[in-house]
Amino acid sequence: MRRLDRRRFLRTALGAVVAYAASCLAAPLARAQRFFRAPPWKIRTPYWGFAVDITKCIGCGKCVDACKTENDVPREPFYFRTWVERYAIRKSGEVTVDSPNGGLDGFEPMRDEDSIVKAFFVPKLCNLCENSPCIQVCPVGATFKTEDGVVLIDRKYCIGCRYCIQACPYGTRYYHPTLKVADKCSLCYHRIKRGLNPACVEVCPTDARIFGDLSDPRSPLSRFIAENPVQVLKPAMGTQPKLAYKGLDREVR
Repeated sequence: MRRLDRRRFLRTALGAVVAYAASCLAAPLARAQRFFRAPPWKIRTPYWGFAVDITKCIGCGKCVDACKTENDVPREPFYFRTWVERYAIRKSGEVTVDSPNGGLDGFEPMRDEDSIVKAFFVPKLCNLCENSPCIQVCPVGATFKTEDGVVLIDRKYCIGCRYCIQACPYGTRYYHPTLKVADKCSLCYHRIKRGLNPACVEVCPTDARIFGDLSDPRSPLSRFIAENPVQVLKPAMGTQPKLAYKGLDREVR
């Protein structure tokens, strides 16, 4: 009788362990799924996404510099594939946002620190929208989404009409002054196709930027989403971004 009880106990315990392991693997998709009507990574592998941990960003600007260097983004102001904003919430309730030179050179200390209740840095980049307005408005099909979920621009077809720049609700596109085409973050597609991280992820000293495969529950990105409360920018727009933020304050737009 004791042997039967022991066997029954072992079978039950083993079943519980298997069920728990399965739930842990499913958690990343379950957590992220709330942003999507039909998560595409369930049927496509790999499917790239991105996350930012605002609580870790120190506003050093190394990501901005690495992006410009890696992707030949003009060094002049106002041309960025990624940039960093600093938010300051004051005792009066006033919220101020600054981003000197896109955060490329870091940020100087604020002079009125006594009046500030909270301050934090927010990196910005292409939101990797699943339902991309920029794709919808492009009259020549120069903006498109790859099979692995990255929104790109084909410079050979872009006519520089700037419709996509106006359509992006996140302001992540700019008009390249030399090439005369629209430009934006490509997630360093030339790097990730070789198994490398995007340049901004590679240089971040605090691991505030997380890149990975949403279709793989063991990827750094999937695990980050599973283990942290994350949000997306402007969810009411219905763009279904694949860029998630941890520590996103309601003042961030």
